[in-house]
Amino acid sequence: MMRIPPPRLKDLFDGFASRTVLVVGDVMLDRYVWGRVSRISPEAPVPVVEIERESFMLGGAANVTHNVSALGAGVIPVGLVGPDPEGLAVKRLFEDLGFPADGLITDPERPTTMKTRILAHHQHVVRTDRETRTPISGEIETRIAAFIESKMGCLDAVILEDYNKGLLSPGLIGRIVRMAAAAGKPVFVDPKSDHFFEYRGVTLFKPNRKEASEQLGFDLKSEDSLRRALALLIERLDCGGALITLGEDGMVLQQNGGEFRKVPTRAKAVHDVSGAGDTVIATMAVAMAAGAGFEEAAVIANHAAGDVCGEVGVVPVNRARLLRNLLDEGG
Repeated sequence: MMRIPPPRLKDLFDGFASRTVLVVGDVMLDRYVWGRVSRISPEAPVPVVEIERESFMLGGAANVTHNVSALGAGVIPVGLVGPDPEGLAVKRLFEDLGFPADGLITDPERPTTMKTRILAHHQHVVRTDRETRTPISGEIETRIAAFIESKMGCLDAVILEDYNKGLLSPGLIGRIVRMAAAAGKPVFVDPKSDHFFEYRGVTLFKPNRKEASEQLGFDLKSEDSLRRALALLIERLDCGGALITLGEDGMVLQQNGGEFRKVPTRAKAVHDVSGAGDTVIATMAVAMAAGAGFEEAAVIANHAAGDVCGEVGVVPVNRARLLRNLLDEGG
């Protein structure tokens, strides 16, 4: 894999601050309940978690937003919340972090998506989800499209972050991709299964191994199968490039018309992979918006994913530590 010279790295990182990225996708609230286990329930063979504290963080597309901001770029988030306390909590977190909230639309027909993770002794015990996957209405789609159109002129990149919660409908996907193409803005996609092949003509398409395997219909265990998968994704989507994340095995990348590239993992200790994909797509978009090529951006994103995997819970990348690690390892 390529090494990025230190002067080039510094130039790219310095360029992050002058870029603005629009993040469109399924906003979530991540609730963490921390406790300890000292006994098994007499009612069922399950542990009793004695709650000690709880915390709230941004998840889903909101975590992508957090990563873009943590890298030093400007960010404009677009998503939905419900008319509920969880939606208010998301808005408060946006306010605390200095994110604009005018693209955060309240949909009276749905709850705010919330994932509750219960942890005991720093081990994940169980997760509960509160959500609806109903597709957005035509009225909501029109409001979102109009907001995005009003911001397109000041953008350097667009991220579509799909978690199958109903926001990114085929109609909205098509409208955003067409608007971005007309304005000459690159589009970066983190897909899920429902509309996997709707993202034609985007700049970068980034599924994980499981998603790509399910949609293409064959296992992605060998290098040959990964080469075939990337070629098929580029052909079917007519995209600028495809990147498949492989968890502890790193990632593979191919630009349209370019060579297959393997990017080995940089994680020193994997404590939690939650949010690593969010970090990858955010870093790819910010780096390429700042002038990085596909392979340069993948090197930076791979280090960023390794950094967040060393933390417990969904946390954004640390820009200063990321740059330091890249410089220490020569890219």
